[in-house]
Amino acid sequence: MDTSSPAAFVNGELLRMFVGRKVRMVIQVIRSDALSVLGKSTDDQQITIKGSPPPQPLTTYVEVIGIADSNQSVRADIWTNFGDNFDAYNYNQLCQLANAEYKHLFI
Repeated sequence: MDTSSPAAFVNGELLRMFVGRKVRMVIQVIRSDALSVLGKSTDDQQITIKGSPPPQPLTTYVEVIGIADSNQSVRADIWTNFGDNFDAYNYNQLCQLANAEYKHLFI
């Protein structure tokens, strides 16, 4: 496991704190085309994921790892389907814990 460049767990609100850095987030896919995906973060913010999605069809929830371009977009390097049922509330709580008092537990 390469820990030299960890990706921060973020939601829509936290994304602005990581512009230019590597992040990971889960979005609910709203629509996609060949160059980007429009989605909703786990805290209900609209997010644009730039980059070509994988060739297999996207599920309702997708995790992306990439560089935060702005407070509303990520340039994705890795796409992972997370299925059609996902607990967005718990993931949102994880993001908040990973960037607050329990930050030291996350790489």
